[in-house]
Amino acid sequence: MPSCAWVDHPNGRPASSCHHSSDNSLETITLNVNGRDLDVQCDSRSTLLDALRDNLALTGSKKGCDRGQCGACTVLIDERRVVSCLIFAVAAQNRRITTIEGIADLESGTDLQQAFVDHDGFQCGYCTPGQICSAVGMLDEAKRGWPSAVTPTSGADDGVLDDDEIRERLSGNICRCGAYVNILAAVRSVAGDVLAEQDAS
Repeated sequence: MPSCAWVDHPNGRPASSCHHSSDNSLETITLNVNGRDLDVQCDSRSTLLDALRDNLALTGSKKGCDRGQCGACTVLIDERRVVSCLIFAVAAQNRRITTIEGIADLESGTDLQQAFVDHDGFQCGYCTPGQICSAVGMLDEAKRGWPSAVTPTSGADDGVLDDDEIRERLSGNICRCGAYVNILAAVRSVAGDVLAEQDAS
């Protein structure tokens, strides 16, 4: 496993380290996370997920499969959805990273968080940060008019996100508890408002 160490910490904690290999060749990189530039010492092989969790103690992004298949580690980079276990931390330099801890600062972020509470869109909650980050990114994609695999048959090209569209666009996020019905309801409750704002503008 890669080596990593704290240099700067958003909560002012003392420096710590997590050396998982005998190779201690660390380099300092700067990551813009939730609007803050933070210096991080990490191995060039460290993933963004490990840098966020181990270096910056931003543990909202979860490590599920560590293979890019479950979506639990989803974050936004330049407002695009990314599974952070599949991107090297060094590749995320000079880009805007938003984690669940900063999602409320983005359009629809707070509304989606509240919708998940109102509609019980979770059970154990482990996948919830990734689900919400993915939903924020998905709504932005829909506003831009980006199609999904089911858009030609679902009518979403008319500015409507029906259930088929939402399921398809969030299919990269797995809920092992099976709370999909309530997750769908939560996202649906916000999707209409977001697209209505787009039409009004």
